[in-house]
Amino acid sequence: MQIKRLLPVAYLASLVLWTSAPPGFADDLQSRLAGDGGAARPAMDGSSSRCPQNADGTFCWMSPDVGAAWASGYGSGVSVTVIDDFTSNMGQEGDLGHGSQWRQHGQWVAQAAGMVAPGANITELDFSEQVPLTLKQGLNVINLSYGLEEPVSGYRLEQSIVDAARAGAAVFTKAAGNGSVAVDTLADGDIDFLSLDLIGKQSAIFVGALERNGTPENKAKLASYSNYAGSDSEVQNQFLTVGVDSDKIGLSGTSVAAPVVAGYAAILGSKFTSATPTQIANQLLDTARTDTLLNYNPATYGRGEASLSRALAPVLIR
Repeated sequence: MQIKRLLPVAYLASLVLWTSAPPGFADDLQSRLAGDGGAARPAMDGSSSRCPQNADGTFCWMSPDVGAAWASGYGSGVSVTVIDDFTSNMGQEGDLGHGSQWRQHGQWVAQAAGMVAPGANITELDFSEQVPLTLKQGLNVINLSYGLEEPVSGYRLEQSIVDAARAGAAVFTKAAGNGSVAVDTLADGDIDFLSLDLIGKQSAIFVGALERNGTPENKAKLASYSNYAGSDSEVQNQFLTVGVDSDKIGLSGTSVAAPVVAGYAAILGSKFTSATPTQIANQLLDTARTDTLLNYNPATYGRGEASLSRALAPVLIR
């Protein structure tokens, strides 16, 4: 089913999700899946999963940097709001490490963010709830794994998101989209107005998907479906990539990539407690790797592959 308004931008396995969701907030995910704001701690589960848990508590789809961050005590106390579809009956089976489950689009996105930053405070907001964005005390990270096919000015929630990104009031992680085109161009006759209005906004990051996490010895390439940065230098400067290993987790799409970067932002915020959202966003962008990417160029990969270890390395950021 296709509607003309709001659309999730994750292609979960072979399913393209199009939703029409009634208003309403969803309850927070269980802390086992999404974190409860306490001390950062991985959930010890997943023995029956095709994505088994590693000795450090991480899962197959995560960068080793995540386990190192947990071991250093980072990841607690930051507020992550996932704006997405939590009320429709459409969903997909997948496995992020807790065994095969059927979940809604928004639940998968929130689960991914909460598993990367298990000490974060995860809040779910259904995108049909057209109220202005409300920020919590301290650093806020807002994940946007959906697009808008009509001008932002007609939507209170999305207009407030753009205004907040312009002011640098929160870190915004925006899924780049799955049309195999540049972020700011048409795909199948449609364009994502939310992406267009976030171009050049100081605390917004566009997130593309790699086929997997890369290393200098085994470089990764952009997933075939992922939108790319394109020729606009502003988009290139705001564009990061991260691996989405679809063969292991049964899920694909930039919707899965964006909450990983949201989790990274939450981890950074737990270390750099006096940093502004713009400083956190810039730290992720400025420390991205290019040596882990096949035939790197900024038009494809933007700033490169997000590197949590490099972003966490300084004593402080300015």
